[in-house]
Amino acid sequence: MGKAVKKLGMVSSKQSFDSRDTGLLKNVVKDPKSAPVVQNYEVTPLDSISDAVTDLEDHDKIRESLNRSLSPRHINMISVAGVIGTGLYLSTAKSLHVGGPGSLFINYTIMGGVVYLTMLCLGEMSTFMPISGSFCSYAKKFGCESFAFALMCNYWFNDAVSVASDLTALQLVLDYWKSSQHNFPYWAASLLFWVFLLGLNVIHVRVYGEAEYWLALLKVIAIVIFFILAIVVNVGHNPDHEYIGFKYWSYKEAPFVNGFKGFVTIFVSSAFSYGGTESITLTAGEARNPIRNTPRIVKTVFWRILIFYVATMFFISMNIPYDYPNLSTKSVMTSPFTIIFQMAGTKAAGSFMNAVILTSIVSAGNHALFAGSRVLYNMGLEGFVFPKLITKTNRYRAPYVAVILTWAVGGLCFGASFIGAGTLWTWLQNIVGVSNQVAWLSIAVTSIRFRKGLAQQGKTQELQFKNWTYPYGPYFLVIFVTLIILVQGWSAFDPWSTSDFFSYYLELFVFPTCWLIWWIFKRDRFVKPEDMDFITDRYIQSPQEIEENERLDNLKGYPKYRQIVSDYFL
Repeated sequence: MGKAVKKLGMVSSKQSFDSRDTGLLKNVVKDPKSAPVVQNYEVTPLDSISDAVTDLEDHDKIRESLNRSLSPRHINMISVAGVIGTGLYLSTAKSLHVGGPGSLFINYTIMGGVVYLTMLCLGEMSTFMPISGSFCSYAKKFGCESFAFALMCNYWFNDAVSVASDLTALQLVLDYWKSSQHNFPYWAASLLFWVFLLGLNVIHVRVYGEAEYWLALLKVIAIVIFFILAIVVNVGHNPDHEYIGFKYWSYKEAPFVNGFKGFVTIFVSSAFSYGGTESITLTAGEARNPIRNTPRIVKTVFWRILIFYVATMFFISMNIPYDYPNLSTKSVMTSPFTIIFQMAGTKAAGSFMNAVILTSIVSAGNHALFAGSRVLYNMGLEGFVFPKLITKTNRYRAPYVAVILTWAVGGLCFGASFIGAGTLWTWLQNIVGVSNQVAWLSIAVTSIRFRKGLAQQGKTQELQFKNWTYPYGPYFLVIFVTLIILVQGWSAFDPWSTSDFFSYYLELFVFPTCWLIWWIFKRDRFVKPEDMDFITDRYIQSPQEIEENERLDNLKGYPKYRQIVSDYFL
């Protein structure tokens, strides 16, 4: 005990417990009356002396044992990969077909605003407590165990299903090259892709980060080329050799196809497309210097949404009619990106873009498996599911058991592809989209409670990154997202479709059911603001990080821009 107290007394609020993983405060003193004060941080008691941390250098073994090896370059590109995914390339086809150009553009713009507000809420909490469980763990800290269990189940299922949706999307994209001479079994390609994902996620996290970096960079380059070609196509370089302009905004039933029903139906597709943006904070437990890097990533989300989604929807709506052949059917789905490339050049140009979309699917599946495994890992840390098994890590400090289980469930969901890739993908898209919305709603609720707890305990001034929209932003999210979830399944009622109804509203049964199951065992209530724990998992910067951050903040002129380039690309 003396050793623990002595060591703790030597650590200031600006020091790290570990030279590799930096410090997360942990409760280590049995008697609160005799506990030392460490730079205004409270030290709370343990129930037993055996629970005390006797060696602060082994702190990472107490809570999280993941490897903090993701550099700013990796984190930035992973955040880009989370924004540019399968939904952007494929969901936009269905959205344009169902709702028309006007509904497509307006809906994706609105949903982009929702995601940005969500990221502000999340960025505030993840900067304060950068842990791999992110918003799922915060739900327990600032909500209750039942709420956290339901959210973790929801998001883990979300990511596992996302893996399946990416496996299915692979078949849809490969169908572009289908011909009567070649009858390749596309399901076999999906299985190979499935095995490849497992390999990327059970080795060193830097391999995952490196893979995401290059795949995300390729996606960015492809979108820039797409913007250029979209303009070229619109001004006359197309098969008809005519200026298009806004022709397709007044084409037949456009701009709002199927009226209000078509408009609200797109919400679930846009939610699927934007899904993954919030999961960037799941890398916080494996990121270097999260105090600096996490806020910077959150702040750039606005521009990523504006460039990668709003601008893309604008160009798609201008150049492609909503009834384009094979744009979106039950068996075939053609990416608007592929169509634009083909219109600007030849079949070969379309094939190039289709190949790029294949790499995007690999990236999306890789991202989903990573995020899902980290959620499951934290379910083990929180004691929800087999903690001794789920929290096991290999020699690379990757949570291999959590990875394998998430990977296996994704494969099982993919097994339903015998019903048809197009139909299955639509169902999976709806399930994942609603699950994303439930997660955003939960983040907003958690953010509100997080702020109330800080205010009650007089710790608001300790925030190093503040959500400038509080309190209006989080409350708006709660109301608006709830409304969206309820009305977006309109098409399932007119005409009635049992399968569509379950794809739209399944999560509304799963989430409360999981909550109820855990509540039956625990009979817990929401933690009171004055009792919230802002000590455990609090990130403490090392002296090296503080010095480095001060140096970087003082950069000006050419050195500043060189550092920006380094953070993103080097």
